[in-house]
Amino acid sequence: MPMPRRRAAPTAHQPDSPAGQDRDFVTALARGLEVLGCFRRGESLLGNQEIAARCGLPRSTVSRLTHTLTQLGYLHYVPELGRYRLGTAVLALGSAMLGGLDIRRVARPLLQQLATETHSVVALGTRDRLGVVYLELARGDAAIAVNLEAGSRISLVNSAMGRAWLAACSPAEREAVLRQIHAPDEARLRATVERALAEQRDYGCCCSFGDWQPDVNAIALGFHPGGGLPPMVVNCGAPSFLVSPEYLLQEARPRLAALVARLEGSMDLAGALPR
Repeated sequence: MPMPRRRAAPTAHQPDSPAGQDRDFVTALARGLEVLGCFRRGESLLGNQEIAARCGLPRSTVSRLTHTLTQLGYLHYVPELGRYRLGTAVLALGSAMLGGLDIRRVARPLLQQLATETHSVVALGTRDRLGVVYLELARGDAAIAVNLEAGSRISLVNSAMGRAWLAACSPAEREAVLRQIHAPDEARLRATVERALAEQRDYGCCCSFGDWQPDVNAIALGFHPGGGLPPMVVNCGAPSFLVSPEYLLQEARPRLAALVARLEGSMDLAGALPR
């Protein structure tokens, strides 16, 4: 089942503030959270100037926000460098959130089984703003070196996981998210999403063969876990020298579909799960 190589879609940017459309929207709180969201994987320290550039805010505003976040423990100031790192309060929030996701506990052995069988990286994730974040991850023996982990955030538009999320959500939610993406080529963005929807119909999964990273192939399938949780996705992928598009579609796809079928609606009975 050969698949043509596709050009990657534009990278998504952060959405504009909805403050003007929502009277209940607290702009100061949103700005503080955006400051925390500036810290990316692999970056431990940021200064006010870098944060201001990323948030698009005046440096004086950022200085007040970082001071407040430091006082609350969400940032830690390193005086020797004049920069900030994330504080322990952020860790506590993240730990509480992940610890409350029973879906991770249910999915963990299933992800590892598929990763072992396909020699790939298999992950559970969901949307985070205009990206998708890994909630749980398992590695096959041939994909140990893949530099991803729980908490990694990847493209919503270019990755198989992001495309599968767009295919799994409601048309209204998908349209609302797409309106927040400032793409230099709107037609190309829309065409990428339409291809993802067509793949979901034709193959039962969404694909990214060299689109997210030139040397990475992946497929993904979205599902609804129930229990009040948002749509989630499981992906299966690895460096292209380890797995071809044909292997993923012919060998891995049926196993991925079987795994997702076991997770679909599984949290509707979460209260009965042993702890």
